[in-house]
Amino acid sequence: MHEEKLKKLASMKKSAEGGGGAERVEAQHSKGKLTARERIALLLDEGSFVEIDKYVTHRGDDPGVQKFYGDGAVTGFGTVAGRQIFVFAYDFTVLGGSLGEMTSKKIVKVMDHALKVGCPVVGIIDSGGARIQEGVNSLDGYGDIFFRNTMASGVVPQITASIGPCAGGAVYSPAMTDFVIMVENIGQMFVTGPEVVKEVLSEEVSFDELGGAMAHGSKSGVAHFVAKNEYDCFDRIKKLLSFVPQNNTEEAPMAESTDDPNRVDPNLINMLPENPYQQYDMKEIIKSLVDNGDFFEVHELFAGNIIVCFARMGGRTVGIVANQPMFLAGALDIDSANKAARFIRFCDSFNIPIVTLVDTPGYLPGANQEHNGIIRHGSKMLFAYCEATVPKITCIIGKAYGGAYIAMGSKNLRADVNYAWPNAEIAVLGPEAAVTITHRKDLKNAPDAAVTKKKLAKEYRDKFANPYLAAERGIIDVVIDPMDTRPMIIRALQALANKKEPRPWKKHGNINL
Repeated sequence: MHEEKLKKLASMKKSAEGGGGAERVEAQHSKGKLTARERIALLLDEGSFVEIDKYVTHRGDDPGVQKFYGDGAVTGFGTVAGRQIFVFAYDFTVLGGSLGEMTSKKIVKVMDHALKVGCPVVGIIDSGGARIQEGVNSLDGYGDIFFRNTMASGVVPQITASIGPCAGGAVYSPAMTDFVIMVENIGQMFVTGPEVVKEVLSEEVSFDELGGAMAHGSKSGVAHFVAKNEYDCFDRIKKLLSFVPQNNTEEAPMAESTDDPNRVDPNLINMLPENPYQQYDMKEIIKSLVDNGDFFEVHELFAGNIIVCFARMGGRTVGIVANQPMFLAGALDIDSANKAARFIRFCDSFNIPIVTLVDTPGYLPGANQEHNGIIRHGSKMLFAYCEATVPKITCIIGKAYGGAYIAMGSKNLRADVNYAWPNAEIAVLGPEAAVTITHRKDLKNAPDAAVTKKKLAKEYRDKFANPYLAAERGIIDVVIDPMDTRPMIIRALQALANKKEPRPWKKHGNINL
C-alpha cells in the first residue's frame, strides 16, 4: 500500500514538473525562451529551491479549460548566494501563464511569507494575462497581488523579471515593485496592445515599439535594466540582490574590500576640463571613488543626464546620485528628477547611505518642461532628499547653480556632510547669465560687449562662484583636495554609521505625485 502511494506521488510530481507537456515546452524553447522551472534554477543556488503549492489546480468546471498541476505558476523559496528569497514564476506552457483564482492565491502566499520572514521576493513574468474563463475571480486575484505589492513596498525588496508578455491590468504589479528587468526581444509590457491602438487611434505599432524592453528602458523608464538575454537577466538580479539588505530592519551586506579605503587619486582633478561648460564623463569619477572601480548602474538608458547606481565604498553599500555633464550638460529635467527621487527613496527605505556628486547648471528651461510639470516633478527630488534619514554625503565637483544646487543634496535638505572641490561654483546663476542681468546697462553701452561680458564674468566667478563663501557659513563643511575624495567620503560613512534622525510622527507624507 505504501508503495502504491509513493508511486502516485512520483507520478503527480513528474506531471507537475512537466508543465503543460512536452509539446508546449518545446514551443517555449522554439521561441528562445526558458521554462519557469529553468528560470528559477538559473536564479537560485543549486539544490536550494523548495516548491510550494505544486499540486494546486483551478476550481473551474469549464471543460475547455484543462486542469494542470501548478495552475500556471511555479512558486516557492530558495537562496541566492546563501541568502533567503521567495520567488514566483508564471509558466507560459500552462494555459499561457494566465492568472486564475488559484494562481493568484499561490503568488500572494509566497508574498505573504516574504513579508513575515523579511526577505526579498522575485517575480518572473511570462503571462497571457487574466484567465478570461474565470472572470471576476481572475481580476480579484490581481487586486490581491497589488495589495501585497503595496504592503511589501519599503519593507522587503521586490524585483520583477519581465521575460514574456505582460498586458492589461497585469502590468501594474511590476510597476509597483522596486526594480523591473526586461529582456530584449522577449519582454513586453503594455496596458493596451497594438491591435487596440490601431483600432482606436489608427496607429500602426509593433509589440516591441509599443512595450518592448528598449521602449521601457529608454523612453518610459518602466524598466530599470534591459538584459540581452535570460542568462544576463538573472545575473543582474543576483548582482542587484548582493547590494541590498534582506529587509528594512537590516543593513546592506558588507563585503570585504581589497581596495584601500585611504587610496587617493591625484589624477581626479585632471578629469575636469578647464572650461566648466565642457562635457566630461562623470562615470570616470565614480569609478575612481568606489571600491575596485565597480558600480551597478540603475536606469542606465533612461534620463542620461543623471546617474544613479549602487557601489561599495570601504566595503559598504552606497547609493550614488550624480549629474552627468555628457547629457544636457547635467541639467535636471522631469525624467531625471523622477529617476533620482525614486532611487533616493529606495535607498532610504533600505538603510543604504546616499552619496551625491554635483555638477549641474540648473533645471532645464523651456515651455515643454514647464507645461509637462517640471515644477511638480522637480519637487519630488527635493521631497526625497528631505525625507531621507540615512547618512547623506554630498560633494560638489563643479557647477551648482540655482534651485538645482539646493535639490542635489544640499545642507538645507539635511545632508550630513557636504564637501566641495576648490573649483566648485556655487551661485544663484552661472557667471555669464548673472552679469547679463546685473550689468545690463554696462553691457549695452560697452564698445565691445563680448570682451566686457567676459571680464565681468571672470570677476563674478572669482568673487561669488566659488566654494569659500559657502564654507564661511558652514554650508560646505570642508573644501577638499579632489585626490582625497574617496577617503573623505569613506570616513564620513564610518562616522555616520550609527546615525539616528527622529522626525515628527505622520501617517505618511504627501509627495507631489
